[in-house]
Amino acid sequence: SSPHLVQVRERIRINGQPISKELFSKYFWLVYNRLEETKDPAHASMPAYFRFLTIMAFHVFLQEKVDLAVVEVGIGGAYDCTNIIRAPVVCGVSSLGIDHTSILGDTMEKIAWQKGGIFKPGVPAFTVAQPERPLEVLRDRAQERDCPLYLCPELDAFEGDHRALELGLAGAHQRSNATLALQLARTWLQRRGCQGLGELKEVPPSTELAGRLVPLAPTFRPTDAMIQGLRDTEWLGRTQVLPHGPVTWYLDGAHTTSSIQACVRWFRQAALNQDKPHDGSEVRVLLFNATGDRDTAALLKLLLPCHFDYAVFCPNFTEVSMASNADQQNFNVTLENALTRCLENQRTWTRLLEEKGGQDPWLPTPLRAGGLLQPAPARGTLLLVPPAPRPLNSPALVFPCLAQALRWVAQGRDPWLAAPTASGAHPHPAASSGAVLLREAAAVRVLVTGSLHLVGGVLRLLDPALSQ
Repeated sequence: SSPHLVQVRERIRINGQPISKELFSKYFWLVYNRLEETKDPAHASMPAYFRFLTIMAFHVFLQEKVDLAVVEVGIGGAYDCTNIIRAPVVCGVSSLGIDHTSILGDTMEKIAWQKGGIFKPGVPAFTVAQPERPLEVLRDRAQERDCPLYLCPELDAFEGDHRALELGLAGAHQRSNATLALQLARTWLQRRGCQGLGELKEVPPSTELAGRLVPLAPTFRPTDAMIQGLRDTEWLGRTQVLPHGPVTWYLDGAHTTSSIQACVRWFRQAALNQDKPHDGSEVRVLLFNATGDRDTAALLKLLLPCHFDYAVFCPNFTEVSMASNADQQNFNVTLENALTRCLENQRTWTRLLEEKGGQDPWLPTPLRAGGLLQPAPARGTLLLVPPAPRPLNSPALVFPCLAQALRWVAQGRDPWLAAPTASGAHPHPAASSGAVLLREAAAVRVLVTGSLHLVGGVLRLLDPALSQ
């Protein structure tokens, strides 16, 4: 799977666990040295990072004699380096979203074409509910490749005997992932000779599908192991909640418009439906960054309905000096580039709030003087919590690294994080006034989203055991 959150070994797992450091080191050098010895002398280049790790993963799985390997495509499908498996047991395409547009194209149809590139002759493939045009593209790609494609039924269809299936991962969008997982697992089990899990019906291309573009796969009664698997599924950095005393961190690596929408639904349900503190002082903080060619303005606009008191932007670097952890270094991005992006996000967020200010009673119009937030005579100074329903108009702050951002948000109230130092203070007056609010609030709820790399950096700081 990719990307990793904290350590590169997360990408290659056996029985759910990242391979050991010893095993990773052994196979890394074995593959590296073999490639080094046999590379083309005329074009003396080694595979790039992702390609190297893909080759290494295949080698690990072969050498360790795994029964079944689940291989997640990196980007797209048709031209991804994982797409060299000629006869997989089964293929799956999850819910499509607009992402990696510079590589995959800027429409859902173009992206669907790329994703359909993993279909193989005679190998069953499954997808979940998609918009009509992209689903037509998937169907056409399947027909071109002589691949039987099926649509997964809704998860409700598997819940016989009024027995709801519990999912270990929160969020309504995980229900479509779960129904896809059930169909992929069923196909493998049937290959192994398991009976009673619903037979796929061959559908001739000419058959009218009763108004359906793609035939529906059969439902079946999930086995006890499947029920347990869905219930016990954990995946770090996706709809993950870390309660650390008065500060609760909500982590979700959403980075597309559709996944941010799902993230907002989850956060509003998980955080904003909680019992309010007795004195009502709850502060909501957004910690955001986005990478690549993503439209950050579109993503930030979707986050407005959560009514954050503060939006904090910082690069994905855990510390300003990255010497501490090579696994989280990105040699393609300089700190200067990353900070420029954060400052753009800060301006975008401020503009979005000003546009929304006149329409939303939650967001009073910014009180400005010389471009900085100033105290209002009716409210006293900024350092006092006003009796308004929200403590302050949401300011936007930029920090040079994650460690400084997290320390400011937690204000010494998270046992995993040191208190912020005076030298790390932010010159913006909102930072000092916000520090008081954060120190005195009964509850601080922090949503971390926009990038899996951001979530990985936060996890490394909040749960040091993950770096072991």
